[in-house]
Amino acid sequence: MKLKKILLVEDNPRDVELTLEALSDNNLANSVFTVRDGVEAMRFLRYEEEFKSRELGNPAVILLDIKMPRMNGIEVLEAIRSDEKLKSIPVVMLTSSREEPDLKRCYELGVNAYVVKPVNFTDFIHAVKHVGVFWAILNELPPRETTNGE
Repeated sequence: MKLKKILLVEDNPRDVELTLEALSDNNLANSVFTVRDGVEAMRFLRYEEEFKSRELGNPAVILLDIKMPRMNGIEVLEAIRSDEKLKSIPVVMLTSSREEPDLKRCYELGVNAYVVKPVNFTDFIHAVKHVGVFWAILNELPPRETTNGE
């Protein structure tokens, strides 16, 4: 079985490390591509600049932080949901923000799940592990339409 790819959009190196560690418990870490902010995430998803020759195909899920420089997670979610080629990708907000306006806006934009990062290490590992298993292994994606030679 070929592992589905996960896109992790996170600017905090410690949170990247913890997320990869949690996913590695289920042998998912090798299928994670990490970018540092929303600008890089959109370049990755649109095959632009340094991602021009990346492997074809959308990730099975995007794990997206909200508080990031240059382009925050809500702006990324908005861009994804307004792009025909990207809008069906499941997006999980994996964030430390408990701010109600953030939560409300994400659901208005069609986020698939909103997971607040637990401060406790064990809880964080447990939460990420379950998110990864569900979205990268168990969830069935909609059939992919082939366009423009993809």
